[in-house]
Order: sequence, then C-alpha cells, then structure tokens
Amino acid sequence: MPLTKLQIQPGIDKQNTEYGAEGKWTDSDNVRFRYGQPEKIGGWVKVTSDALLGATRAILTWSSNTGVNYAMYGTNKKLYAYSENSYGDITPTRGTGSITQFGTTNASTTVTVTDAAHGALVGDHVTISSVSGNIGGITQANLQNEFEIQTAGTDTYTIVSPAAASSTTTGATATATYEINSGPATSIYGYGWGAGTWNASTWDTTRQGLTGAEGVLLQSGKWALDNWGEDVLIQKFDGGIYYWDTSAGLSSNVAATTSVSAGPTKSRFMLVSGDDRHVICFGTETTIGTDSTQDNMFIRWSHQETVNTWTPTATNTAGTQRLTDGNLIQSAVRSRGAILVWTDTALYQMQFIGAPYTFGFKQLGANCGAMGINASIDISGTSFWMGTDSFFMFDGAVKKIPCSVQDHVFDDINPNAVGDVFCSANTDFNEVIWFYPSGNSLQVDRHVTFNYAENLWYTGSLARSSWADRDVYSKPYAAEYDASDTTATITTIYGNKAGRTFIYSHEDGVNASGSAMTAYIESGDIDIADGDQFMSISRFIPDFKNQVGNVDVTVKTRPYPTGTQTSHGSYTVSTSTTKQDTRIRGRQVALRVASDAVDDKWRYGTLRLDMKPDGMRGA
Repeated sequence: MPLTKLQIQPGIDKQNTEYGAEGKWTDSDNVRFRYGQPEKIGGWVKVTSDALLGATRAILTWSSNTGVNYAMYGTNKKLYAYSENSYGDITPTRGTGSITQFGTTNASTTVTVTDAAHGALVGDHVTISSVSGNIGGITQANLQNEFEIQTAGTDTYTIVSPAAASSTTTGATATATYEINSGPATSIYGYGWGAGTWNASTWDTTRQGLTGAEGVLLQSGKWALDNWGEDVLIQKFDGGIYYWDTSAGLSSNVAATTSVSAGPTKSRFMLVSGDDRHVICFGTETTIGTDSTQDNMFIRWSHQETVNTWTPTATNTAGTQRLTDGNLIQSAVRSRGAILVWTDTALYQMQFIGAPYTFGFKQLGANCGAMGINASIDISGTSFWMGTDSFFMFDGAVKKIPCSVQDHVFDDINPNAVGDVFCSANTDFNEVIWFYPSGNSLQVDRHVTFNYAENLWYTGSLARSSWADRDVYSKPYAAEYDASDTTATITTIYGNKAGRTFIYSHEDGVNASGSAMTAYIESGDIDIADGDQFMSISRFIPDFKNQVGNVDVTVKTRPYPTGTQTSHGSYTVSTSTTKQDTRIRGRQVALRVASDAVDDKWRYGTLRLDMKPDGMRGA
C-alpha cells in the first residue's frame, strides 16, 4: 500500500475525549504552533544571577532620553530598578521614626524594637541608623542595617540581628527609616478573627473581598508602573503614587518626599493616558487624601501634563467619574484612541473628548468582566482578557473567543488566587499568554496561550509571575518566583524569609536556563483506516524541520475506542533518520513527539505510515 500521511489538526483540543478529539492534538508542554505546525518553544537564560526578594508582579521596560535601557520590577516586598547589568533597590519609604529602646535576650538574635508610631506590618523592611550605643552585647554596627520585621505589635516589633546577644537587657536609641508596607506573595482568602488589617475599618462593616461572612481576600503585593516621559510613576496596590526620576540613578530610593503631592493616597491602580497625558487612578478616593473614602468603582484623573493637580476646577482638566456596572474596577489598558476599563462584570471605554468633561465614558459590554488587575492586554488596538469563565477580545465589538482548552483552564484554577493571573504578549509569535494558578496551587504554575494570528490554543507548565514583551530589550523579560529559594539578595537584609524572583530573557536559545527543556506534544486517537479494519504498521517516515539533536517518537494504539492503549517506542529520530521499522497493530493510533536533551530543537512536519490490513490475532 502507498504511504499514508497522518493528518493532525493544529492547536490543542481538551474539550473532547481522546477519541472525540480524533485527528487533533490533545496535550503539550513547551510547544507552540507556527504556520499550523507544532515546534519546541524558545529557551530562556537568566538576565543576571541576582535574586530579587519576593514575588515579582509588575515589569516595566523603557529607554531614557539618552538611550540607556532600563527595567523596573515590583515584588510584594520591594521595588527594583535595573540598567546596564546592575540592580538598585529603590523601594519607596513612608517616613522615619524614633526608636526609644532595644530589648535583647541572652543568647538570642531576636531584638525587640520600641517605636510607638512605627505603623509596620510583618514582612515590612526597616533601615536602622544612628544607634546610640551597644546593647546586650550586640554592637552598633550589627544594629545599623536593613531588617525584615518578624513580628509587629502596637508600639513594638522584632528583628533578627546578625549576632546573638550576650545578656538580657534594654536600652539605646536610634533612627528608623520605614519602607512602605509590603504585601503577601500570593493572593489568598484569610479566614476568622484577624484575617484583615487591624483597624482598617469599623466594627460590623463589610470588608472589600468578603465572601459571605467567611473571609477576606488578601491581595498579593502588586504594583502599577507607567512612564512619565523618561521617568516612572509608581503605585502599590491600594496605595499612593510615587515619582522616580531616572536621572537620580539606581542607588536612590523613591522617598516619601518625592511622592505625587495633592494626589490620591489610596487607589487600586493607576496608568497614564495616551497623547493627552493625564494620570488616572482607578478604584480611588472620593475625597482626596482621605483613604477611608476609597470607592472601588471611582475614577479620578489629574490635570493634563501634570502629576500634582487633582482637584477639578473650571480652568483645569482634572475630573472624576464613577462607573455603575460591577463591584470593583479590575483592570485598564491603553488601546486605540481610548482607554479600556474593566470592572468585575463589564467593559467600559474611557475616551478623551476635551472640555468641559475631559473624558467620555461608554459601556461596551456586560457580563464580560476581567479576572484581575493584570488579566488584560492590548495588542495593536485589539484587546484580550480572561473573564471569570471565558476568554474575550475587543476589536470594535466584545467577542467571546472560542476556546478548545476552556474547561481545562477554568475547571482547574484556584479561585482564591485568580488575582495573580498575569496576561502577557509575545508578539514575535502572535501569542497572548495567561499565566495562572492551578486548582491546588497558590502560586502561578501554568499558562494558556492564544495564537491570535492562527486562532489556536495551547497549554503548558511554564510559570511566570510577570512578563514584559520584547521592546527596548531584544527579548521578552519574565519573572519566575520560587517560594522556597533563599539565595542572597542584591542588598544585605537580615531576617528575610524565603521567596526569590529571578529574571529571564526568553526566546533566547533552546534550553531552560542552561538545562535541558522537556517539550512534548501528544495527539488523540485517530482511525488509521476507513471502516472496521485492523491495520499493521511496518514502518513510519518522520518529517522534521530545523531539527537539532534527537526527537523521541512514540506511537500508541488501541484495538477499539475503549480498549487498553499500547505504547510502541519511543523511537529515537535523529537528523539522519530516513525511516523507522516497526511492528505495530491496531485500529486507532495516537502520536507523541518529545525531546528532553540539552540543545534539542525541532519543528514537526508530518508522519507517514506504511501499513496494510491485518487480522485481530494477538489483539
């Protein structure tokens, strides 16, 4: 008989049974589709060996007016700036305090610090200076450092000294510089007494994120980062706006004195509008400077071309607007000629219209809200986002995207951690990627990709907490968080807990940071001949493009749809393999293509089978 080409449709289909997905690919990892054929994805390498403290939830890349490239990374604990292979810790500070005494315990490294107005939370950072003397055998030098706060009370907190005390005593004074409050590494629901922030509201008042009467949503520490010219506006989730001057250099913290004056002190997030240059705060205060007036559906914007004029008057363009459909504003992106704003239930358009209203608002869709702050993206005027149970796009009209992996994603996603979903673009390959936490994970551990040029979906286990597409850097930059990593960070901080981020340059080579990358794709069952026929396969002819190294091909057969599947191989296909002899029999066949060695590279073309009718003997 002539050779028979095994026809498999592009894209991953997880909506059907393996037999129902006949002629389709059903599973993959570290594989993408390009021009209708699957191939191993590009590799990644560390930008530097430096470890960043905490889980990175925002990345901004840009170039200064002098052509110097920069990147900024916001973690739940820190804010870092990067340029020319160097990092700087530029975490904003919220002020200084006076330490009235230290307390030590003999043979212990734990030091109790007394500052009645510290306002710190567990996990925050404090830099102690001007210590008046030694205390309990711990020297001034050991106390004049940066520390992560271990426990926090009303007027005291504890730190871990680099040296143990030799006596139990109290004494000495110092100055403390406090960084802005940190946040959790992951978004989780807290339950019971003490789940929320102490004194954040009044007794018997419904808290944001409350699920019935059971718990409050503890959002992970997120940042909004956006350019103001060559400089950067910075806002921590539910905080105020800070200004970082690029010319100040990587060694300069964003201090409290450089925050945006007269602006809101508590907003969910912010961004800068397009050509009209307004700073816009979403889910912000109805009364500027009074954080108790935060309204999750309220929008406020500054006067045009300024970051410090926020009160609307007849002679400026500052203003406000409250949206109505939904409970909270979830996301916003700049799009073609407008800003798209998502609540948890709806999509709005915010368009610059000039005086007297400055911006006009129009609802574009209902029952199409965004999953979280980073769940949406705009690519060349078309927006994509993840909703609560579907994927959507807007290209002039709101559309639900048909998704062949929808149940795979939404039936196994952690509902308590969906706030950490991160939507990204890899435009060189026409991909929108959503990184998300699976059902049993508090951390992002999976991704789902939509190839918008070919209308294809594929899935994988690549876990990135944030991502920036290729721009001023020639490759995409992405962050991987490891909750158990304790690598030393770029600055010495005593008492810091486990949890580090490493930054990778993607589509860089073919390996996983120098190690082998396991990549595979597997098909559903395919009838290998028309009618009720049992076939014998004596050989197959492989077809791969751009192959480097070996590819492992496994052929799987069944005697009937519900029968036991039998694997044949794997067969090693090298660049010189012209055919592979086999002794395979069955009615249905499935294919698995895989590689797991350093420097492997491949793009699948097709597989041709040499087969003839056979009996059921031995089936």
